[in-house]
Amino acid sequence: MDVHTLAFEWTDTNKHWLLEVPIRIAAYIAVALIARYVLHRMIDRAASRSRKTRGTSDQASVNKPPLLRHLRDRAPLSVAGIKSAERRQQRAQTIGSVLKSTVSIVMLIWLMLSILNVVGVNIAPFIASAGVVGLAIGFGAQNLVRDFVTGVFMLLEDQYGVGDNVDLGEAVGEVESVGLRITTVRDIDGTLWYVRNGEIARVGNMSQDYAVARVELPVALTADVARAESVAVEAAEEALEDPELAAKVLGKPEMLGVQEVSPDLLTLRMTIKTRPNAQWSVQRRLRREILRAYDENGIDLPIRQGRVYAVGDE
Repeated sequence: MDVHTLAFEWTDTNKHWLLEVPIRIAAYIAVALIARYVLHRMIDRAASRSRKTRGTSDQASVNKPPLLRHLRDRAPLSVAGIKSAERRQQRAQTIGSVLKSTVSIVMLIWLMLSILNVVGVNIAPFIASAGVVGLAIGFGAQNLVRDFVTGVFMLLEDQYGVGDNVDLGEAVGEVESVGLRITTVRDIDGTLWYVRNGEIARVGNMSQDYAVARVELPVALTADVARAESVAVEAAEEALEDPELAAKVLGKPEMLGVQEVSPDLLTLRMTIKTRPNAQWSVQRRLRREILRAYDENGIDLPIRQGRVYAVGDE
């Protein structure tokens, strides 16, 4: 056997496959990893809490992630306090995780197509087939896509957050977790509802900005309405002297007057502006104090009218 046949021939083809291709693939991998790292770092910094700048008097700027700086907050810090800051942080982290996943997927697709192009594979059919496959997946997983898109817009618009009391249709209660596909709600009976975001047609949030405590007061038809109204207002104002109750209230009690008249009673309505999620405790406290005041001032409560039959001998 000729010795020259065993020698390695350094041709252009060998140079291409042994030097140029590995170097270009390594360069693409390095660029993808560096770009992914930089973009993830930028997203993490945008989703983290920012300190209040010197000379800034806006309290809402405290601990507000830069990612949410240009997005609307429906629960101001001045009303919701620490819970609002936690809600903002969770909202920013969720949006940041979506952006990081999107960046990773885009960089992975770019890297795969670049490597295929380096090794000489025609990537045009792959791009065309990817569009067809994506369309087929979109039709097959349209509910999943709808849940995901709805969850993203829900986070961007800050429709509700953890700790809010919401009405999502059949599920009414306190939000325990908010995800891109599923929202969990704990109702008053302790049942945990798993609600797909794409199935939420409307949201009633009872915990944003402020709430209104509505107190319905039934009194007898023979009662002095004007006196019953004044006694109720005085009782409510006395109850608000309690610091614990006053901390939950944002306004003064307002007597709206007679709300309903029936053959057995008439109903007075009183409202008062409260902090979020405090309307129910304020209602219960005011009802107790007003009932006590009615009893002390001789305001008659309604008695159901009807006939009484005696059962006995003829």
